[in-house]
Order: sequence, then structure tokens, then C-alpha cells
Amino acid sequence: MRITVDMNLCESHGQCVFAAPEIFSFDDEDHLTYEATPSDALLGKAEKAAAVCPVRAITVSPAAS
Repeated sequence: MRITVDMNLCESHGQCVFAAPEIFSFDDEDHLTYEATPSDALLGKAEKAAAVCPVRAITVSPAAS
């Protein structure tokens, strides 16, 4: 899978961090960081993180072949 975050939309609400801490986190300057190609085993958590994002900045898509 591939995760993309539109950083122009992201307002750092942090809901993705609560939903999928294995994928999303904040750095020391409170900027969102994330794993762009996490394990497919985390698909459910990635989809939940995208769903709870209040500004819909997260896209989850299949990995490129």
C-alpha cells in the first residue's frame, strides 16, 4: 500500500496518530511524519486514519506494481 498526505491540507489535528501510531507521528517540531509504504498488515489502521482525518488529507492506495 501507499500512503500520501497532502501537507497543504493537513492541519496537524493528530487523529491519524491516534488511529495508526505505527504509521503516523509528530517530529520534535510537531510536524507530521509518516511511513509512505507501510506493511499491508496495517491496511485497516491506515484506512481508519484516513477516515478520521477531519480535512481528508490522507490517501491510501494500492502499492505500485
